[in-house]
Amino acid sequence: MPHDMTTERSATQMLADFAAGRLAPSALLEACLARIAATNPAINALTAFDTARARAEAAAADRRWRDGAPMGLLDGLPIGVKDLQDTAGLLTTYGSRRMRGHVPGADLPMVARLRAAGAIVLAKTNVPEMGAGGNSRNPVWGATGNPFNPSLIAGGSSGGSAAALAADMVPLATGSDTGGSLRLPAALCGIVGYRPSVDVVAHPTRPLGWSAISVLGPMARDVDDLVLMLRACHGWDAGDPLSSPSDPARFDMLPETPLGALRLGVSEDFGGAPVDPAIRETFRARVASIAPHVAEIREVDLDLGDMDRCFDVLRAESFVAAFGAAIDAAPDDFGDHIHVNVALGRSMTLADRAWAHAEQTRILRAFNARMEGLDAILLPTVPVSPFPWTRSHAETVEGREMDIYYRWLALTYRGSLSGGPAITIPAGRDPAGMPFGLQMLGPVRGDAGLLSAARSLEALLARDPATARPRPDLPRLAIPDPAPRSIVTHPPQIGAAQAAADATAV
Repeated sequence: MPHDMTTERSATQMLADFAAGRLAPSALLEACLARIAATNPAINALTAFDTARARAEAAAADRRWRDGAPMGLLDGLPIGVKDLQDTAGLLTTYGSRRMRGHVPGADLPMVARLRAAGAIVLAKTNVPEMGAGGNSRNPVWGATGNPFNPSLIAGGSSGGSAAALAADMVPLATGSDTGGSLRLPAALCGIVGYRPSVDVVAHPTRPLGWSAISVLGPMARDVDDLVLMLRACHGWDAGDPLSSPSDPARFDMLPETPLGALRLGVSEDFGGAPVDPAIRETFRARVASIAPHVAEIREVDLDLGDMDRCFDVLRAESFVAAFGAAIDAAPDDFGDHIHVNVALGRSMTLADRAWAHAEQTRILRAFNARMEGLDAILLPTVPVSPFPWTRSHAETVEGREMDIYYRWLALTYRGSLSGGPAITIPAGRDPAGMPFGLQMLGPVRGDAGLLSAARSLEALLARDPATARPRPDLPRLAIPDPAPRSIVTHPPQIGAAQAAADATAV
């Protein structure tokens, strides 16, 4: 099959091509479907499809662009939606046996905002069961493989979104993040993942509405595309008391942050988290390549408190709230990770909960002090190179045994505790040849400044092939693998009704 470059353009380029008449949304959609047909069987990033509706919406977008009247910021762009997020009329399983026939009647508000901006929901993206874990595999759809090596993990829980973006199946995709679910897979697949401040994207389905631990956010292949998507889904919802009203000035015109004016902090292990020596060396090399170009770069002590125990309590209480009653009613409907989190929460006391919320406040204030005078703090995103997807998680890191399945994600979940923004941008490859992600933390509600700093660093890294965004060998993914795989795959043009039937039969 000839290699079609259409799907490799950025989302902003695609929109410019629509406006100039060089590309029609229908043609883009067909190119995306062709790319999916060629590569999705190898990595299983996309699950249920809404192809007939997508084609009808693309044809309508064709007419609007011809008339010079696009309906919004994203008119005609196909997107992937994480399978934890409801899509009206399209199978949404959460990677769970109990939900494998679930077809929602309404969109999650973030998805509704994206549709209102003209985005075309083409497919769902794969996740771990109920989003629990850093490996996107589940009993409904199987496992997602990394586009750079399908035998390795793509990360989680937004692994299907990250893999689909890296393989140029869709130009934009949604994600969510509690302990790193946007950042981890983005780093492992060589794309951009952004955890916004808690007020930016309304999350009215969060089980604990006053908790800032879980957020929704965009994923893209570069910072400009990510900001474009953020502008479309940013806003308030009455069901999320922590959300803020849309403010066009907040993201429409990011402040210009010249590279030479950036003041950056550096921590290679976020206060002592285990990090593989090869990842430490890669991170140090990236810092050395950045240092001559910025105003300041200095070590920052990020030992902010008992971050691991604090996260354990906050995460466990949210799992008890979300799944406690259901797990009592039908324990066999849930896998080990859900059971572990609920059991952990039930072993805790009100005193533990009070301590955790007080400790999170102390951590925030300590973080604020470390951020003083800095535009961002740089860290690695993931402590290890991707490992086989047959393993649930990294059992040991730097010789230290992980006491629970998510402990290897400390580099990201510790950053979640501040409630502020965090982003990972691609920064070349690690010594194993897999993508390396550079994580950046910003102050609470300092989203525009962090995004601006990330854009400046992205441009710097792109100058050198050794640090630029890596690209997977897509033609290689199109070659059938003779080795047997226990990955569940579905044809790319499956409709919602057929997908529901197929999923029920798994």
